Formats: sequence, structure tokens, C-alpha cells
Amino acid sequence: EVHVPLKKRTLAVKGDDCVSRLKVVSCMKVKKYVDRGSYLFVAQVIEKEPAERRLEDVPVICKFLDVFLEDLPRLPPPRQVEFETQLVPGAAPVARAPYRLAPSEMKELAKQLQELSDKGFIRPSSSPWGAKNHYPLPKIDDLFDQLQGSSVYSKIDLRFGYHQLRVREKDIPITAFRTRYGHHEFQVMPFGLTNAPAMFMDLMNQVCRPFLDKFVIVFIDDILIYSKNKKEH
Repeated sequence: EVHVPLKKRTLAVKGDDCVSRLKVVSCMKVKKYVDRGSYLFVAQVIEKEPAERRLEDVPVICKFLDVFLEDLPRLPPPRQVEFETQLVPGAAPVARAPYRLAPSEMKELAKQLQELSDKGFIRPSSSPWGAKNHYPLPKIDDLFDQLQGSSVYSKIDLRFGYHQLRVREKDIPITAFRTRYGHHEFQVMPFGLTNAPAMFMDLMNQVCRPFLDKFVIVFIDDILIYSKNKKEH
């Protein structure tokens, strides 16, 4: 049985129940049928590939669209944890000249600065500061040890994770950076500061604390949910 869309209806073409082999009809026979005024149909059966599953097709995501945002449009709300910078006693402001960039990099820099400014993530700055990065990440082996016996996994990667944590007001000037297009400072936690990963891990551990080591592990802004089977998951 073949279904053919026909305007607002569907035309169903049914064959008989007898077992028959495929027959090749010659052009002459087709012409005879046409001359007799017979109705002719040409149908091609194709196996349609299933469409790729989108995030919007997952029921739990449709239910909580405000959680699974494609972008962060504005500053996050104040939270229990705020990013703070701990300075070495007697430390003097650090400032560096802007890096030399290719024209394509300059264009991308201007674009990203505008996006960050529009969202309120950065603001014009007159601070004398600017700084560096080093942090020992959690041991992957220790995290893998927690996964023993599990076989089903779901991974959640936070969208713009660091930018979901505001910088303490008095520390904002210390996040200053210079570019050809001006001097700016971050109001949300930027990448590249020495204790940024540790502060973010602190926030993530507080949020996920009831589930840690039970069915959740956290690696900075990546969350892995693990279970022994699908039913448990």
C-alpha cells in the first residue's frame, strides 16, 4: 500500500493480496494503456532517514527552557558566592601593553568587546590593573574512580559558566584589561585569573553538594550524571 499526498487529502494505492513478482513494462505497453484512457501512477518508495534529534525535542528541556538558555543576555543575579581577588601583600598594580593582533583578530576582538559590553559583563575602566593565570585542575583519575560500575551517563556543560558568577564590587577594578579599543573591567568572573577555577568549583560544589559522589561529579563547569542502568538514570 502506497500513500501519495494529493492536495489536502492522501491517495492510497493498494495492490492485490496475491504473491507476484515485479514485472517490467515496456514502453509499447505503457502507450497502449494510455491510448485506452487507463490511469497510470508512478511511485517511488524511499526510506526516510530519521531527522537528527534536537535539544528542543527533549521533553525535560521544553519544560525548563529558562534553564537551558542559548545565551546569557544580562548580568547574573547576586549569589551566595562572589568572586574575590586575594592580593599578595604589597603587590603593585600589573599592567601590560595590548598584544599585537592580525586584522581578522582585531575585528573579532571588537565584536566580542561589544557583545560583553552590551550584556553588562564588562564596563569602561580607569583601573591601573591587569593579571595572569595558573591553577592545578582536579585529578581526572580521582573522578574516574567514582564512575566504577556505572554504564549510563549524561553530561551538562554550563553555558558561559564563569560569566554566571559576579565579581565582588571592590574587586572589579582589579580585573581591568587594555585593548586598542579602550580600557575595560569585568563585572562577571573572567577566564584567566589565578583563583577563578577554584572560586567557580566552590560555587559548583555548593550547588551540587546533595548529589556529589552519589550520582554527580563536577569538573569546573562540566557536570557528569552517572547511573548503573537506564531505569536508575
